[in-house]
Amino acid sequence: MQSLSIISVNIWQILISLANLAILTWILKKFLFKPVRKVLDGRREAIDESYARAEKAQAEAEENRKNYAAAMAAAKQTADQMISQAARDAERRGSEIETEARERAQEIRRQAEADALLEKKKAEEDMKHEIADVSAQLTGKLLEREIRPEDHRELIDSFLQELDG
Repeated sequence: MQSLSIISVNIWQILISLANLAILTWILKKFLFKPVRKVLDGRREAIDESYARAEKAQAEAEENRKNYAAAMAAAKQTADQMISQAARDAERRGSEIETEARERAQEIRRQAEADALLEKKKAEEDMKHEIADVSAQLTGKLLEREIRPEDHRELIDSFLQELDG
């Protein structure tokens, strides 16, 4: 068998390799790990900040949507109130116009009845005077020789009184 002299363990070489590894690890940690870590932390913060802004924007959008919905509901309610008020006003005004028209029609009818009555009385008076004049002339011609003018006047007055009565 061969001897194991080919494989030798050199402690110094292992210590130097371990020292090289420690120095290399320290250099990598000092110059590479910390800056990379800093960049990664910066990115993480930027991403977290972006998420926070997105959540805030989403919350604001939701709040704006709720405010818009509330404003639209209030506007619809106001519009409905205005429409119902306008309908009530129009109905009230229609009733007022109808009442005024009825009152005017009754007033016109009363005035027409009063005018007709007045015209009837005037026509009756005119007829009475006409009849009296005609009868006076006729009677005067027939009785001109036999009745005096005073008797004639009394006859006409009694005739007019009979017409009135």
